[in-house]
Amino acid sequence: MIGAIAAGNAVVLKPSEIAPATSKLLATLIPRYLDNSVIKVVEGGIAESTQLLEHKWDKIFFTGSARVGKIIMSAAAKHLTPVTMELGGKCPTIVDSILNKKELVVTAKRIAFGKWSTNNGQACLSPDYLLVGEKFAETLIEALKRTIERFFGEDPSTSGDISRIVNQNQFLRLKKYLEDPSIAQSVVYGGKYDESKLYIQPTILLDPPLTSEIMNDEIFGPLLPVITLKRIEESIDFINSRPKPLCIYLFSNNKDLKERVASETSSGSLAVNDTIIQFALDTLPFGGVGESGFGMSHGKFSFDTFSHPKGILYRGLFPDFTLRYPPWNEFKLGFVKAFLQFDYFNLILLWLGLKK
Repeated sequence: MIGAIAAGNAVVLKPSEIAPATSKLLATLIPRYLDNSVIKVVEGGIAESTQLLEHKWDKIFFTGSARVGKIIMSAAAKHLTPVTMELGGKCPTIVDSILNKKELVVTAKRIAFGKWSTNNGQACLSPDYLLVGEKFAETLIEALKRTIERFFGEDPSTSGDISRIVNQNQFLRLKKYLEDPSIAQSVVYGGKYDESKLYIQPTILLDPPLTSEIMNDEIFGPLLPVITLKRIEESIDFINSRPKPLCIYLFSNNKDLKERVASETSSGSLAVNDTIIQFALDTLPFGGVGESGFGMSHGKFSFDTFSHPKGILYRGLFPDFTLRYPPWNEFKLGFVKAFLQFDYFNLILLWLGLKK
């Protein structure tokens, strides 16, 4: 919204009804501090969103699921309204085994921060699953267990530092994953939940079936699958066999692996040896590619997204060269050819009348 305002636009903001407290806060504070005649907040659900989409807008910027994104794109197409889509998806995290003990501790902390400290996995940029070498998986899982307990205590349900699930529907969706027998048997840490408090424990799963829902839908919660590979280089083909993610995370000191992941995969962004933090850098574009979205935002990129670069030419009426006008002849054609070919020598000869 800052980019839209900076670019000189009026704005209608429609917060998600899934987070009613946040929606209410925005609807209260924005009119209090900003010009309500050009910046409006519209609260509501599907009915209100549908009404908004019936109008012709200069630009629509949407953050949410691919399913809803398709609905919005269809509505925008009726008016040929340009759209920017930030659709999330499954963000893979590759963890190379070439890490010493100190580096392993930092890696586990940064993964846990990105997954559980950031809204308990309820963020489009949260690590969705890990890709690790099969011999390194146990070491990494043990490091993650220790980190979770260091962050949130032995019983995270008593911690004030971990988020609850945003609403009942999302809780039941995540609970359904855990109730799937094939998923339940892959749980190696956590798995507890309390529906009355919308609480789900940070949970690690080892090699859940790749055909299961949890490995094909965006998890958007505190469940973290760990997928093992014979060689970490196989992670590139694994990622490329699936929809393009919003972000890929890579933890490695291997220069060749870093270069291969950067050049051989496609994603909205790539973060090496950290998670989430790239979102805070306004000098980097934020956005997806393919099914994870399109268009960019943050910093100057937001300004550009909500701007229209208009080309303007000013020139005088003289001199006015007759070469550009009919009737055409060989002399004019030769002049045009020399101009297009940057053949300045022949241009001069033609201009001086020394060549026909």
